[in-house]
Amino acid sequence: MANSRKSKSDISSPLQERVADTLSTVVPRGSSLLLGLSGGVDSVVLLHLLAQLSPRFSWRVSALHVHHGISIHADGWAAFCAELCDKLSIPFQLERVDISPLREMGIEAAARQLRHAALARHAADFIALAHHRDDQAETLLLQLLRGAGVRGASAMQIFKPRPNAPSLLRPLLEVDRSELEAYAREHGLQWVEDDSNEDTSYPRNFLRHRVLPVLAQRFPAYRSTLARSASHFAEAATLLDELAAQDAATAIQDKHLSVAALRELSGARGKNLLRYFLAVLAAPIPDSTRLSEMLRQLCEAGEGAQIRITWQGWQLRCYRGQAYALPVLLPAADFSVVWQGEHEIVLPASHGVVCFQAVTGQGLSLSRLRQGVVTLRPRHGSESIKLDAGRPRQSLRNLLQQQGVPPWQRELLPSLYCGDELVLVPGVAAAASYAAQAGEVGVLVSWQNWTKMQKVHCPDGQV
Repeated sequence: MANSRKSKSDISSPLQERVADTLSTVVPRGSSLLLGLSGGVDSVVLLHLLAQLSPRFSWRVSALHVHHGISIHADGWAAFCAELCDKLSIPFQLERVDISPLREMGIEAAARQLRHAALARHAADFIALAHHRDDQAETLLLQLLRGAGVRGASAMQIFKPRPNAPSLLRPLLEVDRSELEAYAREHGLQWVEDDSNEDTSYPRNFLRHRVLPVLAQRFPAYRSTLARSASHFAEAATLLDELAAQDAATAIQDKHLSVAALRELSGARGKNLLRYFLAVLAAPIPDSTRLSEMLRQLCEAGEGAQIRITWQGWQLRCYRGQAYALPVLLPAADFSVVWQGEHEIVLPASHGVVCFQAVTGQGLSLSRLRQGVVTLRPRHGSESIKLDAGRPRQSLRNLLQQQGVPPWQRELLPSLYCGDELVLVPGVAAAASYAAQAGEVGVLVSWQNWTKMQKVHCPDGQV
């Protein structure tokens, strides 16, 4: 454990004022901030800074330590973080994660994904991360060496708003690692040293220990220079997103992408729109080769072609001239679930959630439903339903085709029965004889499948 000798915790410092100036413009008084605390010098310094600043701005600061279970020292690091937060009167939370299912991603990538997921599970207005200027330079070089495009090479942002999620804060992003270490020594802070940071078999550590020291001898200002380059990439990525948003205004509707619109664009512009479409759905962005192949297959697909391209747990599908991106789903299951008045029922496998809402004069008649056992079942392919008392029954299969429901979604649709009679397929068809009359107590039944429950956001750079 590293430490320094003297303490100046009660004295304002230039770094403290820089962080105050940075955060006060974007973080309102009284906001809650959740800090990702590893126990390393960077996150310890940020914790100390936020603890000093929180009374001035009435911020509610808490910390989360993610226990990956990789190092033999992991328990000690967690204990250190808990004790440090206790000394600073900062609420502390510990979350243990299992990295083994994601090991094929690589230890660093898997640990990063699990940390972000853990932070996202906790309520806060802002998530504070302790990335600094050295991290920015290392990340840019790693991305370039991996052949990243302008988005991958874009700068991390000091402030990154995110729809339907806490905004990200990186208040140390314009601070060198050496400044943080100097601050820690000056204020008598202790921190932990992760021995894996010395292992140069990891690409980031190889750059940090073997490449960047040599680079610094010839280009001492490389940190700020690379940060400036990353900012230029970020500006270019923003322009590409703005162009894609213009194309998307007519090409993307209700989470699907018009293949005809793709065909009208140049190859580069088509790839840009396809990349944007995937980002909007929070899908992983494939490499350039895979993205080009996706675009080729979509644009060359004939009428009625059934395209299915899978990557990183996702799939790209095509139906009636529209492209869909969705997670790879579990196969349809066989089930029969009795409804006993619950507000919602979570169905097996990938069949989603069925919701029930009490209403008056709308939906299904509650008194009619009470005449039999109400169950939710999967489709079996030969169902029919009577939509109009004066007309013959109609095939559910034909109704699904008429309404343009994609084949993979048809397999997951639940059906609601009263006894052995098909009463309703949510969003598709309802039996006329079960309609609630004016003034009668009714129930509205809706379905959320897992693809519709995806979070949708506007792509805005690196997380």
